[in-house]
Amino acid sequence: LQADDVIGKCVREIFPQTGVYRLEKYGKVALTGEPASFEGYAKELNRHYQVNAFCPQKGQFAVLFTDITERKSMEAQLIQAQKMEAIGTLAGGIAHDFNNILGAIIGYADMAQEELPQDSPTLECIDEILRASERAKKLVEQILAFSRRHDAERKPLLIVPLIKEIVKLLRPMLPSTIRIKQNIHIHDPLILADATQVHQVLMNLCTNAAHAMQEKGGTLTIGLRQVTVHEDDHLLSGHLAAGSYLELQVADDGHGIHEKIQNLIFDPFFTTKRTGEGTGMGLSVVHGIVKSYGGHIRLASKAGEGTTFFIYLPLLHGQATQDSAQKAASAAGGTERILLIDDQDFMLEMMSRSLSRLGYQVTARESSRDALQLFKSDPLAFDLVITDQTMPFLTGADMAREMLQTRPEIPVILCTGYSSAISPEQAAFIGIREYVMKPVVMGEFTRLIRKVL
Repeated sequence: LQADDVIGKCVREIFPQTGVYRLEKYGKVALTGEPASFEGYAKELNRHYQVNAFCPQKGQFAVLFTDITERKSMEAQLIQAQKMEAIGTLAGGIAHDFNNILGAIIGYADMAQEELPQDSPTLECIDEILRASERAKKLVEQILAFSRRHDAERKPLLIVPLIKEIVKLLRPMLPSTIRIKQNIHIHDPLILADATQVHQVLMNLCTNAAHAMQEKGGTLTIGLRQVTVHEDDHLLSGHLAAGSYLELQVADDGHGIHEKIQNLIFDPFFTTKRTGEGTGMGLSVVHGIVKSYGGHIRLASKAGEGTTFFIYLPLLHGQATQDSAQKAASAAGGTERILLIDDQDFMLEMMSRSLSRLGYQVTARESSRDALQLFKSDPLAFDLVITDQTMPFLTGADMAREMLQTRPEIPVILCTGYSSAISPEQAAFIGIREYVMKPVVMGEFTRLIRKVL
């Protein structure tokens, strides 16, 4: 604009979109001489800006516009980083109590399973409780791993049973208008992965697919096949090394994803859902997990025609090892004297009953102070000490330290739902024999007791 284009004209003659509220602000500055500053957003330009209105001299008026888009972006990233840090802190804070509750569920389910006759139809229900509890246990471990930025534990994994488990979980969650179809064209594919992370990937994609079909219904299709990537593969060669891969497909008949936003859907916190329906973290997490395995994820989608996600994971050649939860090894018992300490009465009761059933002589205490006093009164009265870590007044580690000063050879097992105060290495330095993360699975735990004794 030239000077002749603006001199003597009203602001709205030149900029018709200027709001009345803004003119009022400018007018106040011009009349009073008091400067004003405010921020705004230009939707057409997708830019944030700051406005500084002032009077350089009497009878003059000036407005300075500053592009602050980058600053706003950095502020948003800082806020999200603080949110993620808060999530990590919250995860650690609730894990101890949640793992105690989960431990009681697993423990009592184990006892009920042992007491029921082998032909009882209730056994199938208990199996489902234990499977769900194991999944919850792994999920808490993953949340804690996220809060501590630890690596997931990867093992040879058969993915078909995992898909069947997810389908079983999804069916009661979905409306009758959505059906699930499985297209599995490979026998027992084996990958090197963390089961909980793969479960998270599948559940994220499947729930997103279901959400896309919630209004009109449709078919959620889960496909599985082996593909070979060659160096001249124009679709995948830029993302994957040549070799054999597992191709996992999750498809829906929903509203599809518009081409303009397809390159944004894996960005953290990007979401097309309404406020309160999602965080925008799901696909970002999926993308991160898949990439960490040396894999690749792509999508095919058209608005109004549905969406298919393709996930490629390197195939592993060899035999799968049995999961510890499926091993039929029986719990080991004994007659040794155990001092058991936990400030949660339900955990104390469950573990005391479980160990007593195996023949152990159990002395249980809710207070670490009382337990320490009892131990010091007769240090040779016990063959093993099993203690929780997080307890009022005196932690398990501090109590164990004093016990070991009194009797250095006493074996101690420290159990913790979550504690940032002590690591396995620090526990070993004190002299603690074993550091066990809750929830405790009694079958594994009793074998650990035999190992320590």
